Amino acid sequence: MAITRWDPFREVLTLQNRLNSLFDYNRGAGEGELVSTASFVPPVDIYEDEHKIVLKLEVPGMRQEDLDIQMENNNLTVRGERKFEKEEKEENFHRIERRYGSFYRAFTIPNTINPDSVKADYDAGVLRIQLEKRAEAKPKQIKVQVGSGPKQVESSTSKPVQGKTAA
Repeated sequence: MAITRWDPFREVLTLQNRLNSLFDYNRGAGEGELVSTASFVPPVDIYEDEHKIVLKLEVPGMRQEDLDIQMENNNLTVRGERKFEKEEKEENFHRIERRYGSFYRAFTIPNTINPDSVKADYDAGVLRIQLEKRAEAKPKQIKVQVGSGPKQVESSTSKPVQGKTAA
């Protein structure tokens, strides 16, 4: 089963950001405001095995307290915000390509997931969310026994019938 999220506004936001950079939209915004707080969408990898579904989101440079993960009614939501850190001294940036601002991702989770067993960890810029499957949803291996079927028992009271010969 593949879980895929389609965001129809991603292309619109990309186009808007390109137009803003073309016209240098942030130049007149005020001193110290070097970057727009437009939202971004962190990339995600989703894979599944017989015991769990795992989501891995790339969110480098974020602190654990800036991430919010919630599961409600088979919907998993991940929110966060990456803030632009201002330094006291003024820097002359030539290019800012890292994305800042808030993000929101929502995923529909199948009914086979146990909502009480959701685990999340954050390491080296990757947020890993593990969703355990319920026991009844896991595949079960059924072993086939060879030669253990019902046996036919011959009765010792039955005797073969001898045929009569014609005279």
